[in-house]
Amino acid sequence: MTAQLTLDELAALMKSAAGLTVDPKELANRSESTFAEFGLDSLGLLGIVGELENRHGRPMPTDAERCKTPRDFLDLVNTTQKHTDTVPTTGA
Repeated sequence: MTAQLTLDELAALMKSAAGLTVDPKELANRSESTFAEFGLDSLGLLGIVGELENRHGRPMPTDAERCKTPRDFLDLVNTTQKHTDTVPTTGA
């Protein structure tokens, strides 16, 4: 993942991984609401985490599936992603 995960992308993942249709504008307006309020349970969130891991070929943060709100999820994933993208690699 080279760019930060957005609310639009999260809404699309909620649809593809959990079968929930949520308007990205509603996610933006209610980003502090719990995933449960949107109808997403822990298995649905785990599906989103798995989809992101498959897409980007690396594990998501260990606490990602425990996030309670869309804002918490985006903050955790994007903060971790930013750190991962800036860590230098050593060459042989």
